[in-house]
Amino acid sequence: MHLFDPLVLGGVKLRNRIGVSPMCQYSSTDGHPMSWHLVHLGSRAVGGAGLVLAEASAVEARGRITPGDCGIWLDSQALAWSPIARFVAEQGAVPGIQLAHAGRKASTDVPWRGGRGITLEQGGWHPTLAPSAIAFDDGYRTPKAMTEADIDRVVAAFASAAERALRAGFQLLEVHAAHGYLLHQFLSPLSNHRQDEYGGSFENRIRLVRRVISTIRSVIPEQVPLLLRISATDWMDGGWDLEQSCALIDTVVADGVTLVDVSSGGAVPRAKVPVGPGYQTPLAAEIRRRTGVPTGAVGMIAAPEQADHIVRTGQADLVLLGREFLRDPYWPRRASKALGARIEAPQQYARGW
Repeated sequence: MHLFDPLVLGGVKLRNRIGVSPMCQYSSTDGHPMSWHLVHLGSRAVGGAGLVLAEASAVEARGRITPGDCGIWLDSQALAWSPIARFVAEQGAVPGIQLAHAGRKASTDVPWRGGRGITLEQGGWHPTLAPSAIAFDDGYRTPKAMTEADIDRVVAAFASAAERALRAGFQLLEVHAAHGYLLHQFLSPLSNHRQDEYGGSFENRIRLVRRVISTIRSVIPEQVPLLLRISATDWMDGGWDLEQSCALIDTVVADGVTLVDVSSGGAVPRAKVPVGPGYQTPLAAEIRRRTGVPTGAVGMIAAPEQADHIVRTGQADLVLLGREFLRDPYWPRRASKALGARIEAPQQYARGW
């Protein structure tokens, strides 16, 4: 197989193995996507990506990272997403959306204003939620340790968001359990100090993720692909690691996960992450090798030859690009020329494609 081979996930067929990673734009109004999102996501679909994943979209208002985050906790938000999903699909790409809850990393400012915690007067909210009452870092609110009722409400919110996403026209869903956000906070011993059935042992720490996945799967058709994004390691002693990641995937595949989107880090500040070209790809490869579950590789993948090598050597089934797609929405076109592959052009662009 190679980068421009199609990929079947559940009942959906991607035209190639190039995906647009979900990238927060911090440009919504009250959780509603705007014209920016139509152009941002639509241009990458026109550019030839096989999968276009909309950014982390909060399943409840207090699950936003910033006041500028997108959401899908309201029917009006799903209605605003609908023309965007439709346009992406009309261009031949599969429209997907990432369902998320920021947990203790919520109620912060947008990155270009520093990204630190904000007060109620600045548009923030309180309380933020987490498995344990431990702040992420200096300048962040101390979150509320979630009660069982809080946990039940969040599980229900993920399921409702999934139903709205399908009504909006998204054909693929991804659950965000990475980068130190709420579901990852439950997985990692660094942020989860609970003494009940959601903390302590590995089986307890993965309980919330399993509930979210199985509850979503119970309300969506079997053919809808359900991806799970994880941080395969916290890059910190005593934290979540590759061994636990593989054990998690062995478990959740029976709950209905179709593909694992493998990232890393984000649980705690100041972790020593060995950033470099393709630095997370070995994590995706090892999870795929050990579990047999399809994986997506992400993280400083830029060159067409690099992306194609990942697929050809069986390290991952899907390559997701972020920063490179920000630089060039038409990256798949450039990659097809470099690799000698053929990519269909929109009829409006055919003469110059």
